[in-house]
Amino acid sequence: QVQLAESGGGLVQAGGSLKLSCAASGRVFNSYGMGWFRQAPGKPRDFVASISYSGANTIYADSVKGRFTISRDNANNTVYLQMNSLKPEDTAVYYCAAGKSPSALRMLASFGSWGQGAQVTVSS
Repeated sequence: QVQLAESGGGLVQAGGSLKLSCAASGRVFNSYGMGWFRQAPGKPRDFVASISYSGANTIYADSVKGRFTISRDNANNTVYLQMNSLKPEDTAVYYCAAGKSPSALRMLASFGSWGQGAQVTVSS
């Protein structure tokens, strides 16, 4: 089992930037892929980005491609989501998740452990 804790959420104006961090403990960190998902009120939890165990492979949702960057620091058991050019529609609770395999994946069912979530609010 993996324990995950997000940090770095907050309120930002449209066009601004935020960087989310997710600290992991439990399983050997460099043995599994990691992902970020988000959930707006009244909407399902949507895929944002994922990264393979080594960091060599990444996947992004079309809505964030070119604006968000996922990365990981295996020495410090942390995954990051750098969010630039933020839009009001990016407002959501952002969750990090630990994958069930070493690959970068996008399906929610491919992830077995979840953090508590971090609120990101983008004002217009």
